[in-house]
Amino acid sequence: MTETQNPSADELRAEVRGWLQQNWTGLPKSTDPWVASPERVAWLEKVLDAGYAVPTYPTEWFGRGYPNHLAAAIEKEFRAARAPGARRDKYSIPANTVLTFGTDALKQELLRDFLTERASTCLLYSEPGAGSDLAGVHATAVRDGDQWAVNGQKVWTSGAATADYGLLLARTDWDVPKHKGLSFFILPMKQPGIEVRPLVQITGESHFNEVFISDARVSDGYLLGGTGNGWRVLQTALAYERSIMGDSGRGSRNSSRADSLVELARAHGRLDDPVIRDSLVTVLALRELNRLNNARAKASTSQGTSSSIMSLGKLAMSNILHTEARVKTEIIGAEALLAGPDNPEADDINFLTLNAYFTSIGGGTDQIQRNIIGERVLGLPKEPEVDRDIPFRDARRN
Repeated sequence: MTETQNPSADELRAEVRGWLQQNWTGLPKSTDPWVASPERVAWLEKVLDAGYAVPTYPTEWFGRGYPNHLAAAIEKEFRAARAPGARRDKYSIPANTVLTFGTDALKQELLRDFLTERASTCLLYSEPGAGSDLAGVHATAVRDGDQWAVNGQKVWTSGAATADYGLLLARTDWDVPKHKGLSFFILPMKQPGIEVRPLVQITGESHFNEVFISDARVSDGYLLGGTGNGWRVLQTALAYERSIMGDSGRGSRNSSRADSLVELARAHGRLDDPVIRDSLVTVLALRELNRLNNARAKASTSQGTSSSIMSLGKLAMSNILHTEARVKTEIIGAEALLAGPDNPEADDINFLTLNAYFTSIGGGTDQIQRNIIGERVLGLPKEPEVDRDIPFRDARRN
């Protein structure tokens, strides 16, 4: 299939439906969300080879060169069959970033492994003194021949303990303004000089980590976008992350429990309660509005570009998750005071209430999203930045 011989959406859906009927038999339930099982990797390999994993990618990089509406047709059939693997061109942060900014040699080396989850990644952006202001990172990368020596500390890094690679934002020049002295690397994590320490979250989980980097090494071939262009690469990677978080926030620990607000209200005899019904309609309307807004954002972007509208989706999903948790708590009433395995419904809803803050903070806080929306969508004046145009070594910092 060439880029100029595209099928209709109906023809493509029939093709995908037939392929799934012949190939999809299900996968065992994963016990570790950060490590892909061999069965999942094998399935993703099959999806990739069929051209359904990244249909908007060029044909030379596992894609079909399809427009978004045809890629959406593939996604719908996979969703209907409850099969994973479609539209990795929407959901894979490392693959999309490497496709946009990596050399052909780097794409050849890493793209397939990223798309099939044979290689896992983490995001090495935030630092103890540089969270909302990511341009203020202090982790340094110093050139040493055809390699870079990396030193510094990162924090709030999900999946760092098991990751094969980290998407690293590091300072390579202290004598230019902060945004211009950054570079972006694919850092191999399985090497001496990288120490990972888990952080216990309010939910009792330890998905987040501190990462201490002491003279770790990364090849110059793993530099994306060139020296000093890290801020641009980061914005593209963040756009993909916010798009993912805007599409679907992280849900419950037990997806089979309390998935449907309407069914939960019916099960507790609250479906005829006018206050509960009003809350249900509010949540459903917010979800539909967010779906349409995210579709608008994706339609306005092309590979390697970002859209400030994605911040609307990310902020909206944060509101949706908090609102859903509140409504579920209202539905079950005093039962929400209970917890533990003997009270699975309440335990799950309380987890959702606490976990909603994951989306409010990760990928840029709600406050940062409001700043982006105000400045880049509404055209409001930017907040003053006294250190924006001075060499970073002269800027005040913690």
